[in-house]
Amino acid sequence: MYHGRFRKSHYETGYNWGSLLYKNGKIINWNATFDITEERKIFAKECLPVYEKYYPEILEEIRGLAEGQKGSCEDFYTFLLSMYCFEFNNHCTCFAFKDRDHLIFGRNSDFLVSLEKLYMNCLYKLNGAYGFNGNTTAFIEMEDGINEYGLAVGLTFIYPKITGVGFNSGMLVRYLLEKCKTVDEAIKNLNMLPIASQQTLTVIDRLGNFAVIECNCSHVEVIKPTERDPFVVAVNGFVSPEMMTYNHHNIDDWHSSERYSVACNALRENKNKFSFELAGDILSGKHGFMCQYDRKKDADTVWSVIYDIKNRKIFRVEGNPSRRKFVEDTRMKFIY
Repeated sequence: MYHGRFRKSHYETGYNWGSLLYKNGKIINWNATFDITEERKIFAKECLPVYEKYYPEILEEIRGLAEGQKGSCEDFYTFLLSMYCFEFNNHCTCFAFKDRDHLIFGRNSDFLVSLEKLYMNCLYKLNGAYGFNGNTTAFIEMEDGINEYGLAVGLTFIYPKITGVGFNSGMLVRYLLEKCKTVDEAIKNLNMLPIASQQTLTVIDRLGNFAVIECNCSHVEVIKPTERDPFVVAVNGFVSPEMMTYNHHNIDDWHSSERYSVACNALRENKNKFSFELAGDILSGKHGFMCQYDRKKDADTVWSVIYDIKNRKIFRVEGNPSRRKFVEDTRMKFIY
């Protein structure tokens, strides 16, 4: 993974990073995955007013990046604002649990082996925004992270059966990390923001609250832990009755249902033995299928992360957790 530190204003951090890449011969829009189509241009243009109203600083960061890369702002807006709203191939698992001694969030990011050298871990501390440590398969948008107030957020992608004009998954994660301190604040914002893509967002805070939010442009449904199941799990399909109609069943979802069952069963069977080790064992496939992909098919778990909220610690595997160990990342300073 690349490791980046981002400071100052949104525009400055975008421009400085874009310029640094350009000087080193790294031109983002030369990448084969930088897909710009007329359909995506039209969609992104429709989304621009939403970001101008609710999150203008992220547009400044994109503009700074484009100018630092000596590229087209329109192309960078198109690529980033339309992400997750057309066919996309990342598949992930999230879960969260707590007991008297533990408050844990775990996530595997499953994506393409051919791009694994491009993935990023980012430390952001920008003017007027909460600092956070996050991970992404792209740039600017985030797929999971934890901020300085102890709010952790992670997405799982749901194939876009319907789309609307608004925020996509990665931008929602970024927004919540920069703007919210608690789960309640995150849910309030998700009910306020126009949403473009289909996704789940697993959220957990330092107060011990956690939930999975299943959402698209039509609905926002909140799934909370119960006395029977003091945990939540999310994969690449909606599970609430209100949202299941938006699942697309004729796609390769990378064992999504199996991953969901494995995580739920492991957490249910060990609910009196919650631990950091249990989270690591689930993510590394010791309780059943979770990350045991065939790399020859260009699929693998490309990073795994555990946020230990209670103890203010971050652990990450840069690669598949069945083959590598979790390593603590001590760089971020929590303020709660």
